[in-house]
Amino acid sequence: MSVIELKDGDLTLRVSTAGGLVLGYWWERGGDRVPLLRPAPGDEVDALSSGCYPLVPFGNRVKNNQFTFEGRSYHFTANTTWDPHYLHGEGWNSQWSLDRQSGNDVELSLVHRGGHTPYEYRARQRFLLEDNVLEMELSVENLADHALPFGLGWHPYFPMTPQTTLAAPAQRFWTEVEGWLPGHAEDIPGDLNFSRPSSLPCRWVNNGFEGWTGEAMISWPERKAALNLSADPLFRHAFIFVSDTGFDPIFKRDYFCFEPMSHLANGHNMAGLGDLKVLKPGDQLAGRIRLRPQPL
Repeated sequence: MSVIELKDGDLTLRVSTAGGLVLGYWWERGGDRVPLLRPAPGDEVDALSSGCYPLVPFGNRVKNNQFTFEGRSYHFTANTTWDPHYLHGEGWNSQWSLDRQSGNDVELSLVHRGGHTPYEYRARQRFLLEDNVLEMELSVENLADHALPFGLGWHPYFPMTPQTTLAAPAQRFWTEVEGWLPGHAEDIPGDLNFSRPSSLPCRWVNNGFEGWTGEAMISWPERKAALNLSADPLFRHAFIFVSDTGFDPIFKRDYFCFEPMSHLANGHNMAGLGDLKVLKPGDQLAGRIRLRPQPL
């Protein structure tokens, strides 16, 4: 495992090759160090304690761990001890290779074959600090000898203070059913309507949002700071997660997740593949997000 620290101006980023994780992203401002992603408690942590991890070769879950594509049936097996589903791909719990590094730029790669999934792929992540912004790029190449539907995303953990607000306009909301799976699409409920800056509700939230504009703003008024998140058009969907003490007994309401995704959860079993992209052998899919701090 290697931990890489990047710096540019007032920004600092720490990245680990274990899981391709972000361990922290900070903004030095007026003598204060403002955390823009949840800081990991140390260098040797798992993805669930990190600041952000990659979703590749797709994000979230597939109902019953199976799908049919082009007349062939495919099956997954669980890749965690606490969820019966194959979850979020391999990137978040695999060792990545350090391909290139400079003072403000790092590139990691991962080749995956076998294991819990029928997917074979090469993934790459690039992190660049430049002009007061963090740019994150993720790509995947199909290494199998047949076509499969792929997707990309990230799972950032953002600090949540008592006054935190989120603005992230979207068109539709997906309910949650048993097994942490998506149910059906409907109008966005009032306490999850982030078309304007709003607080996160004090309850369990684990839902997908369709037709996200690709722009989000997280604000921390106590810290006089905000973070603008902008995404490539590939990322038309987002997922919001707010834990509770039933799921996590030590949850202190100190973080939430806003996850840019290229596709809907369980897209493998939806019409149109839920915006998953079919990659033939050798085809690639890539996208970027940018995280820019700004004063309030």
